[in-house]
Amino acid sequence: MFQGGSALTLDGKGRMTVPSRHRELLSAMAQDKLTITKHPNRCLLVFPRPAWEQFRDKIMAMNAGGDVLRRLFVGSAVDVEIDSGSRVLIAPELRAWAGLEREVMLVGTGHRFELWDSARLAAHEEEELAKGEVTQAFADLGL
Repeated sequence: MFQGGSALTLDGKGRMTVPSRHRELLSAMAQDKLTITKHPNRCLLVFPRPAWEQFRDKIMAMNAGGDVLRRLFVGSAVDVEIDSGSRVLIAPELRAWAGLEREVMLVGTGHRFELWDSARLAAHEEEELAKGEVTQAFADLGL
């Protein structure tokens, strides 16, 4: 399970260094193989390969709305491997989609990660909190 956020800097080639706290688990569960794809919120989803395959299989089995999701998630998916320097290359088209330039946040969300432009994530979180839609979820958690 992946949790917590890491402030990272993309290098000049668009590579991200995988935080050390996640490397061992990613190596064990995915042999350093990841899949990166678009998310509708203009961030990227980063999956360990086995988690991606499960997610992809669910999308492929969908009928209603399946074409849109297949185009978004499967159509933009890029398979990558963590290199010997613990880095992952983020494809230029995915960086452009998510507005990733240099300062990014890698956020563990359970079985996958979200990769955000740091400023875009801060704005998105403020917007979500301002909507008030999470109030009931907070109440359900006893917060």
